[in-house]
This record gives sequence, C-alpha cells and structure tokens, in this order.
Amino acid sequence: MAASSFLAFATIEQLSPLLAKKKVSPVELTELYLSRIERLNPQLDAFLTVTRDEALSRARAAERELVRGRCRGPLHGVPVALKDNVWTRGVRTTAGSAILRDFVPREDATVVRRLRRAGAVLLGKTNMHEFAYGVTNDNPHFGPTRNPWASERITGGSSGGSAAAVAAGLCAGAVGSDTGGSIRIPAALCGIVGLKPTFGRVSVHGVVPLAPSFDHVGPLARSTADVAILLDALAGRDPLDPSSIARPRENFLAGAARKSRNLRVGLPLEYFWERIDPEVRRLAEAAVRSLIGRGGSIEEISLPGLASAIESLNTMATAEARAVHEEAGYFPGRAAEYGEDVRKRLELGGDVRAVNYLKAREGIRRSKLEFAAALEHVDAIAAPTVAIAAPAIGAENVRVGDAEESVRSALLRLTRPGNLTGLPAISLPCGFTRQGLPVGLQLIGRAFDEAALLSVARRYELEHDWSRQHPQLAAG
Repeated sequence: MAASSFLAFATIEQLSPLLAKKKVSPVELTELYLSRIERLNPQLDAFLTVTRDEALSRARAAERELVRGRCRGPLHGVPVALKDNVWTRGVRTTAGSAILRDFVPREDATVVRRLRRAGAVLLGKTNMHEFAYGVTNDNPHFGPTRNPWASERITGGSSGGSAAAVAAGLCAGAVGSDTGGSIRIPAALCGIVGLKPTFGRVSVHGVVPLAPSFDHVGPLARSTADVAILLDALAGRDPLDPSSIARPRENFLAGAARKSRNLRVGLPLEYFWERIDPEVRRLAEAAVRSLIGRGGSIEEISLPGLASAIESLNTMATAEARAVHEEAGYFPGRAAEYGEDVRKRLELGGDVRAVNYLKAREGIRRSKLEFAAALEHVDAIAAPTVAIAAPAIGAENVRVGDAEESVRSALLRLTRPGNLTGLPAISLPCGFTRQGLPVGLQLIGRAFDEAALLSVARRYELEHDWSRQHPQLAAG
C-alpha cells in the first residue's frame, strides 16, 4: 500500500505515535486529507464547509509543539471533522438547513473547545440530514451524502457526512450527534465504528438541539480504540450543559484494552431480532457467535415493555422538536424554508397533548428499569445496528424479509432503544452483504460503563478487523 493511502486510512491509534515521534508531520497529514477532500468530496458531498486555512494553521502550530517535545496526547496533530450542527466560532454552522445557511456562531461548542485543547486539527463541517431530523442524509438544500461503498446508496443519518468522511479516508475521525440512532446508523451503513455515549457523558452545549431529552454527542472513527481516544477528549462535566453529569475521570482507551473474561452477551427475546434482512441477520448472528467463542455465553433476556416505550420516545421527541423550533422562531413562521419531510414531522409535533407527553415519560421510565435489570446479568446486549443494508438514495420503502417497510422505520427501529434509555451503545462493522455493503453489530452496555462496552467491542474487533477493507471509490 502506498504511504499516502496508508496514512489516509490509518487509525488514530496508528497515527498518534508517528506524529509524536515526528515520523509524520501534522502539516503533511492535514494536506493529505485536504487533497483527498478536494478530489473526492464532489462525488460524496460529505463536507459542507472545509476550513483549509485554519486547519493548516493549526497543523503548523501542532508541528511546532511536537518538535519542541510537547505532546498534548493521542489527538495532537490528528485531523478530524465535525457534524455541521456543532457550533464553531467564526465558521458557519448550517445544521444542514436553509434557515441557518449563513449562521456563524460567536463561540465554539464545548466539544470543539475540548478537541482543540487536545491538539486536534479541525478540517471542516460535514453534511447532515436537515436539523438532524431524519436518517437518510438526503438533504434537500445541500444534496445527499453518498455512501463511499456504493455511491447510489445512502449513508444513513443524520451524521452521514461524518461517517462518509471517515469511511472514505477524508479525516481520521469525526464527531456526530445521535437522538434516535444518528451516529450508529451511518456508522453501520458506512462500515465504521460509532459510539453513542451515556446520556450526560458528553456536553451538548453549542450543538443545535433536536429533542433535548434524547440528544447525545459522540465519536465516529475506524476502530474501537479510536472512538475511545476521541471519547477521552470529549467526555466530562460541563457547567454550561445542565444535562451533563459529573463523573470521575476515566481512561477509555485503557478500558477498551482490558481483556473481558467469561463474557455474557444478552440476546433479547423481543423486538431487536424481529424483521431483519436475512443477510444482516446471518452476519450479526455470526458476529455474536464469534464474540462468545472463547469462554463466553449467551443469555436470553426479556424486555417486554420496549415496543410501547418506543412509541413513548416518538411522542416525546416529536413534541420536543416542535418546541425547539418554535422557541427559536423558525416554525411555523418559516415553514416554507424546510424540506418536506422535516416540515411534516414538525407539524405533527404540534398535535402532542401534554397528558400524552407525561404518560410517555412514565413509559420510558419503566423501560429504563427493564434494561437496568437485564444488564445486571449480562455484560452487553447484542443486536444488529440496522435491520437492512444501505438502501438507494430516494427510496421511501424497502423489503425486509417478506414484508415492506418504510426506509425510516427500518433504519431507526433498532437504535432508538439506546436513546430512550440513555445507555451507551456502539456500532461496529461485522461484515459485508453479497453486494459489498457494510453491516453493523450493535452492543448496548451499562450506564456510564463505556469502558466495559468498548472492551467487549474490542474483543470482537481483534478477531475480525473489517477496517482493513476500504471503499473502491476512495482507494489510492
């Protein structure tokens, strides 16, 4: 493999020692990614804004520090990307919308400040589903992000630009947001790793909200170790975010490296393994068997209230999204400026009654208790991340087994539980369909025990390193 191709697809774990030992220059690495963005982004539409001058300036600053022997940690000099709902001081933040097309924040989001403090080089802002309120990344204002594995197919969303950028070797890692699956869905469809941390683990201050009770911010990268490195930088209590929770400082990378013995994997009897594409089921089941292959066990678990709790999440999220857009003064006064799908969902949010919202909160509380009880007996709950592989851009319905289902439902069904419970959930690649499309395995862990969850994921990844395969479109 040519040196430039190796660097483009190297993990952060591989790049970090090369940068620290001055075998690779942050400027050289940043220029490599910028050249790949220039060449490939017209096909993929992964980036909406590229901050070339700022990126090179920060890369030169990182190089000077590293030459002097000052290393801030494993992200120092590493180029990353940001979903375009994350505020960046002096750089437009559109949230994938026409309404915020020219919005330039006066401050950085907390996660941006933390990445800068860690020495990361920010390359730009990535495409997303409008206002993060959708899961295809078929954006009516900026165009659809195209899947690097098959350009006629979706990336999934709403963090689809971030996932496509990582998968295509346009950055070493990225930040996304996840309200119903928006980190894990595109991670699965693009063949990379995506982590939704525990609710409150990572600050959402300075991130354009969707539904505040369920909004999370987290990393996307090429490996479990890489998302651990990014989480190390992103996590922590933030006084500017009332939903963030104070926790003892952890080393998530060290946690991911811990060997898990006598692993107990929970397989839900209800909901998660229903209506799955046969190829997706085959690959996910093989991944679970491999995961427990050396001294592990499968435990059947029951989550009987989950289906009704999902409806509770839908009720609350729809109402909260409408409230966010009304409070911002965007809806309904500027309804004509929204894409049709987002406008319709916001209209539905106005129909939610207060009594139904409160009943939904109670339903979610009960479901959280069910999950907590199940996780007392297992180390992680396993399921496919998404019931299907990436469908075609523009498809509204898809066949799942013998039944037809909306694309939105097929993409969201299995990831929503992670948001309604607030539990940490990770998607990692577990193979490819006969058409060469990636499939993801989802693992859900105990609250604020990301280290154990990462350790379980790493166990599978060390046996099956799917990250060595790269999209043909992005090769070379």
